[in-house]
Amino acid sequence: MAIGYLQIQVRTAHEAVPLNNAQIQIQAAAGNTLYNLWTDENGDTPVVSLETIDKSFSQNPYYNGTPFTSYHVLAEASGFDSLFVTDIPVFDGETAVLPVTLTPMQQMQRTPVTKEIFIGKPAAAMNDAVEQKGTVIDPHTEPYVLRQVVIPDPITVHLGAPGSSASNVQVSFPDYVKNVASSEIYPTWPAAALTANIYAIITFALNRVYTEWYKARGYSFDITNSTAYDQYFVYGRPIYESISRIVDQIFNQYVRRQGQNAPYFTSFCNGTTATCQGLSQWGTVTLADQGLTPIQILRSYYPDDIEIVETNIITGIVNSYPGAPLRTGSTGLDVQTIQTYLARIRRNYPAIPSITDEAGVFGDSTRAAVVKFQNVFNLTPDGIVGRSTWYKISSLYTAIARLAELDSEGETLGIGTVPPGSTLRTGSSGPDVITLQYLLDLISEYYPEIPAPVQDGIFGSKTRQSVIAFQKAMQLDADGIVGSRTWRALYDTYQGITQNVPSPGPGTGSFQYTVQPGDTLWLLSRKYGTTVEAIKQLNGLTGDMLYVGQVLKIPAPQSEPYIEYTVKSGDTLWLLSRKYHTTVDAIKRLNGLTSDIIDIGQVLKIPAD
Repeated sequence: MAIGYLQIQVRTAHEAVPLNNAQIQIQAAAGNTLYNLWTDENGDTPVVSLETIDKSFSQNPYYNGTPFTSYHVLAEASGFDSLFVTDIPVFDGETAVLPVTLTPMQQMQRTPVTKEIFIGKPAAAMNDAVEQKGTVIDPHTEPYVLRQVVIPDPITVHLGAPGSSASNVQVSFPDYVKNVASSEIYPTWPAAALTANIYAIITFALNRVYTEWYKARGYSFDITNSTAYDQYFVYGRPIYESISRIVDQIFNQYVRRQGQNAPYFTSFCNGTTATCQGLSQWGTVTLADQGLTPIQILRSYYPDDIEIVETNIITGIVNSYPGAPLRTGSTGLDVQTIQTYLARIRRNYPAIPSITDEAGVFGDSTRAAVVKFQNVFNLTPDGIVGRSTWYKISSLYTAIARLAELDSEGETLGIGTVPPGSTLRTGSSGPDVITLQYLLDLISEYYPEIPAPVQDGIFGSKTRQSVIAFQKAMQLDADGIVGSRTWRALYDTYQGITQNVPSPGPGTGSFQYTVQPGDTLWLLSRKYGTTVEAIKQLNGLTGDMLYVGQVLKIPAPQSEPYIEYTVKSGDTLWLLSRKYHTTVDAIKRLNGLTSDIIDIGQVLKIPAD
């Protein structure tokens, strides 16, 4: 039996906030638990080994069985809805990195909801026919064409056929390409075959963006995940390291014909259950085994005059790539920019070491910070800020900066805790629309199916799209009108985020808490597993007085092993403390309880011996 590897990364808010001490169960297909894991300060679990099928079967186009073994993952974290990811393919010798995005529970929500994501087979393993990518929607309609080839950041993917009511998600372009490649082909294929396929995937997507294929037809997305029209994208799937490394190096390179600017229409199919005039995915394996390079493989399927070129126009990042890698000895504003971004990112990812080099000087401490960042985000840890590292640092900084000073932004807007009494719809304008757009913009960071609106105070089509997406996510009537029920859901969701997602302190080991009516230092110390003196020392307090709205730094609780127990009829905290050899206070502290009352069906964390 061969061995593959799996790591889970638990984050929220577009990776801006890692979730420490999330509980992860890795299950076999039969449902039995193989591993119980907890995430670290970066939101990562250890890499674990799992039995799978020998890689030779995944390199044979005539093998009719399943050349991998599937596993399930259950992710849970206090204050967040749970996620159950099923049928995750694990390949021989490959490390699969599963990104898990958890969303905060709403303000009044008592128990978490478990959401499910099904991964399933890559397209290359599907026995049913896979349709040719690039079916023409309307041959009589000429697409618009952008002036230049650009990398979209983010790219908007529709999770269904073009005319369906499926939701849209926004992801960074490299992450999109990694997802599609992991969904289409086997990560065990030769490097030349992987690279050729990834070039085809990148170019196909850039062709859709360049020609504004869907935008020109009135759709609000760039591409679909339907194999009848576009490429296979499975939201929430794991990414394989062999694919990830290649994408990081070439995500801004594409195929075109000599003398032309447009990305070539690189249609493809799997070459076994479906054949087409474009690239055969399984055929690339045979050609790679014969020693052909990626460009030679591509020219075997596309015109002989195609070439590989790159574009450095990446829309949406804070600063464009400087054009040359930054490394030890580099100096200037670009180095200072990276140092500034990493210093801010470090507040959310404290494993990244502090930078002590002079501003604008790429010294040893800057290199150490870059290497750790690359390790955390599965980039090649060479300590050099090349295009892929620059892009990742910039995009992550953008996500974190949008979430910075969450509470103070809300106070500046004066959103308070009581929703406006107005009813908003298309054509509305004014302060209430600004409040609406602010809430939707922030919530969109945690709920990827909700697009962020433009914050201009005018209720236009983009704001209506965001409202409808929010209403669908909250199971409200999706009419695009913001009445009392939608306002209440917006505020409950916002307040759930502020309560369940701790804001990092200026250093490490603490988070921010806004004092609520009835709070005392003693109650807060019991709730968060710390002491009154520790809170006072961290905040420089000389007395015990608190005031509503005061922002305190709370020492982060140390991770404590526990088991979960569902309360049954007749249970009391005292009986449970006797049964599990602990104390009533320990159970109350671990669960944030302020009284001894427990409810039948309530799930409690019980300190493990």
